[in-house]
Amino acid sequence: MIRIILAFAAPLTASILAWSASRPNVIIIMADDMGWSDIGCYGSEIETPNLNRLAKNGLRFTQFYNTGRCCPTRASLLTGTYPHQAGIGHMMNDRNLPGYRGDLGKNVRTIAEVMKTADYSTYISGKWHVTPKIHAGSSQHNWPRQRGFDRFYGTIHGAGSFFDPNSLTRDNTLISPYADPEYKPETFYYTDAINDHAARFITEHKGDDPFFMYVAHTAPHWPMHALPEDMAKYKGRYDKGWEVMREARYKRQLDMGLIDKKWKLSPRDGTAWKDAPNKEWEIRLMETYAAMVDRLDQGLGRVIGALEKRKMLDDTLILFLADNGGCAEGMGRRQGIQYKDKDPDQLKPMKATDLQIDMIPKRTREGVVLKQGTEVMTGGADTYHGYGLSWANASNTPFRQYKHWVHEGGISAPLVAHWPKGIDEKLNGKMDSQPAHLIDLMATCADLGKATYPEKVKEQAIVPLQGVSIAAAFTGKKIERKNPIFWEHEGNRAIRIGKWKLVAKGSKGPWELYDLEQDRTELNDLTGKHSERAEKMAGLWEAWAVEAKAKPWPWGGSAKKKGSKKKTFNLKEKDLLDMENAPMIANKAFEVEAQYQGEGDGVLVAQGGDAHGWVLYLEDDRLHFGVCRNGKFSVVKATSPLESKIRKGLVQLHKNGEVKFFDGKQVIGEGKLAGLVSEMPIDGLQVGRDEGGTVGLYKDAFPFPGEVKKLRIKIN
Repeated sequence: MIRIILAFAAPLTASILAWSASRPNVIIIMADDMGWSDIGCYGSEIETPNLNRLAKNGLRFTQFYNTGRCCPTRASLLTGTYPHQAGIGHMMNDRNLPGYRGDLGKNVRTIAEVMKTADYSTYISGKWHVTPKIHAGSSQHNWPRQRGFDRFYGTIHGAGSFFDPNSLTRDNTLISPYADPEYKPETFYYTDAINDHAARFITEHKGDDPFFMYVAHTAPHWPMHALPEDMAKYKGRYDKGWEVMREARYKRQLDMGLIDKKWKLSPRDGTAWKDAPNKEWEIRLMETYAAMVDRLDQGLGRVIGALEKRKMLDDTLILFLADNGGCAEGMGRRQGIQYKDKDPDQLKPMKATDLQIDMIPKRTREGVVLKQGTEVMTGGADTYHGYGLSWANASNTPFRQYKHWVHEGGISAPLVAHWPKGIDEKLNGKMDSQPAHLIDLMATCADLGKATYPEKVKEQAIVPLQGVSIAAAFTGKKIERKNPIFWEHEGNRAIRIGKWKLVAKGSKGPWELYDLEQDRTELNDLTGKHSERAEKMAGLWEAWAVEAKAKPWPWGGSAKKKGSKKKTFNLKEKDLLDMENAPMIANKAFEVEAQYQGEGDGVLVAQGGDAHGWVLYLEDDRLHFGVCRNGKFSVVKATSPLESKIRKGLVQLHKNGEVKFFDGKQVIGEGKLAGLVSEMPIDGLQVGRDEGGTVGLYKDAFPFPGEVKKLRIKIN
């Protein structure tokens, strides 16, 4: 086993191929939360003529992989390592484990830092999302300019409004899009701004040396925000629902040879269209989503135009991909308005110079209250929704699962490669079915750019490259890969060796074995038939997980053994318990009694984070109790407020997931959650706020503005 680990960690040379062509410019363009089938050249009905043009005059990879989630994908793409090796095995919260620090490590180099060794100019336009330090005055040690990029325009954080994104930054300065002297469009829309700045960096590039540019879009990640003219283009196109859309995409994929006829369409997931409530609302979501992808492609046309104007297109390698599969998260899909204040009908506009600091703004820049829920038609700046599981199921045609998971629907990405001087003309419009992964992009860029990947920087050892150059595929040759490809995210895990893939859901889920040549839609589990192969592959995965710092991990396993054995906890305002001293609530029913004073929305008590946890909070003067299970949040709210000035409420969570709210002996609300908290959270417990990874869908720590006078938790 030791020899296996060392083999995985062995360094790779920076110049894998003796490339004869001149060093190209390189542009990596990445979409956010976009499914494998969401662009025309991969089977979509969405109009993407510019991407289709690149595919027609370039090469499509049909088995390219990401990590299944945004932050880990960005860490892997930027460093050429697995995300845990870069310290970002999950999101931007520090879980106090080597692979889960939530901040890009010093033990890795970014692709910009490496390309600068070959005198490349380096630019980035768009989303960064590999550091938790996003606010004014916080450390900028892991901002783009400090990690090798010469110019930066974009957001340090992840998601946000497309009309007023939070953490918008030029170089090292946070800016408001409405007081930016350098960029003054008639209508600010973040997708346009990203593409416009990418085109600008090309236009303003100086010198004879080539450039590397990373264009990281937030589209089509929630919220579903689009411009009216783009939404109008798709009016009526999705009236027949997700099943018809999915079947049509599957047929197109078969007709173009993108998928093998042996691969059956995976079963539909979610509600049948005929049974879907609010059909008009659902249709609007998909129309908006399509408009977002369309707008991204329109802007890509301006980037291509900037290259053509400078006669650079022929010698620029353009790579287009997505950071994970379609997203089934139900952002804003429940009934009711989540963000509401005391004066919802009164406009409270922001100043042009004010910085937007919220991922989910409370109000638009014009001062309109933000709305969520199934009664609100999406698309405008005052709405905030995700398109949900059923449309995501269609986005990932023909595969199973979604963002978060490492079945094919979660990790399969389109990869369009365009480079007239470097890709053999005979391959134009063709497809390459060789497996490739994000870890290969750094190796490919270093190879083509003749850049040096270091073993050490000063006294800091650098994680060796984990991938291989895929440049051989540009001339129809075989990609030389000796090691398996690995995945881990939230306990979901997989290993691929040749045509074989071993995959599991969750930290306790059983392994499943698939022959991807025969069954890439993962419908026929072969673990029983090939038990020795499955066992061997599982052993290889375990060895890699330890070497790559995917283990120890913050879910399942030893985490279940931690936590206090006490049955009753008496707490007060600002109390904080770490994991070892917090209530052991994994698969436990319990009750919470809170006595508090004051008005306003906020968290009364929270335990855990965005993988596992529970929270009791106030919103609209009503108690809300929510549980996060494997990254999915569900919530029940009381139907009426508590009566007394010093309010004392009791919440009971029963073993079957039922929740009851009490004011004294009177029941003031009840409902049912998906279940109990299934794993002991690694994040601790806080009274009066939710720090670190948040359990619910509220913003930041969501502190309660009043005082929590007493709080009692009783484990049943």
